[in-house]
Amino acid sequence: MVGITAHAQEELRDVVFVELPTVGKAIKQGDPAAVVESVKAAFDIYAPVSGTVPRVNEAVAKSPQLVNQDCYGQGWLFAIAPSSSEEFSRLLSPEEYARQIQASTH
Repeated sequence: MVGITAHAQEELRDVVFVELPTVGKAIKQGDPAAVVESVKAAFDIYAPVSGTVPRVNEAVAKSPQLVNQDCYGQGWLFAIAPSSSEEFSRLLSPEEYARQIQASTH
């Protein structure tokens, strides 16, 4: 499942619109796959790995506030069926992400 982190949704504030990818779409790692808009700004959501989109969260498209209310649960955006596991090594662990956030706030 792909979504945004608690830190990201706190920075965005009130999410008002979510544009999801099309089911069946092939995406490449690093390509824009979705858009999240808030009262503050609009952000592209980039594909963490290459693959195809087998499903999207229609509930979040209808109720974008789910991203703020439950970003790790009901606020997920879309799923990716990875085309290879080779790209997984480029993903940040939760600890690496936390260190990156900590470093950027100082």
